[in-house]
Amino acid sequence: MPSNTLRILITGCSSGIGYHCAKSLHQQGYQVVASCRRQSDVDRLKEEGLHCVLMDMDDEASIEQGFSDMLAITGGTLDVLFNNAAYGQPGALEDLPTHALRQQFESNLFGWHHLTRLAIPVMLAQGSGKIVQNSSVLGLVAMKYRGAYNASKFALEGYTDTLRLELANTPIKVSLIEPGPIESQFRANAKAKFEQYIDMADSRHQARYQNTLNRLGTSSPSSKFTLGPEAVLKPLLTIMSAAEPKARYYVTQPTYIFGFLRRILPTRLLDSMLIKSD
Repeated sequence: MPSNTLRILITGCSSGIGYHCAKSLHQQGYQVVASCRRQSDVDRLKEEGLHCVLMDMDDEASIEQGFSDMLAITGGTLDVLFNNAAYGQPGALEDLPTHALRQQFESNLFGWHHLTRLAIPVMLAQGSGKIVQNSSVLGLVAMKYRGAYNASKFALEGYTDTLRLELANTPIKVSLIEPGPIESQFRANAKAKFEQYIDMADSRHQARYQNTLNRLGTSSPSSKFTLGPEAVLKPLLTIMSAAEPKARYYVTQPTYIFGFLRRILPTRLLDSMLIKSD
């Protein structure tokens, strides 16, 4: 099968990485089905010429309906699943309501699991398939005031490693993409979640939280290492075309740096570096 006839489902396509990858792959001739959790975004992407289905990763019924709608578009097949839909919930863990942590996992892990379980039988039946998980440098190292997101991505790393082992004797390949800072709506969405769930006024972290709000509220890149979403498209294309894709693909310099430091530094020394960052 020529590579540009591959059928790919990408979740979280309203903006950022998902939107860029869906648009670019569609323009290159791949059969792309994007998903968004808001009907207004689904309608917008359809107007732009993309196949798009409604899929709320917090809602199993929505995931099942979206997957069924996707199969109707692709003729019952799926070559690549790119799990991408996620958000970051800021705030110190001691200030985070348990239901906010639970919601973080619903969107960033449990919904992905439900969708992946739907995709695997389709891929096994057709004798091929690839599952690509968009993780983060924060699945490799932890940073303060990002505990919910750290936990969801650390869990995703373990989940995906296990999935890769369990599918090793099948024709399904499993890979992780691990970006650092990427230009997207991630910070704006995170700021909204912070304001929704964190009681800043009664927190002992109040002064530090002001730094968090300043960082999340700026439109300029959060780091000199920030790259555009095309940086994630590159490894995704590599995975799609590779007969034996790698287990992990680092994206952005911070991921390479922290991935290396995590391997060589004692925990106490790595902590001393990470603790300096808000």
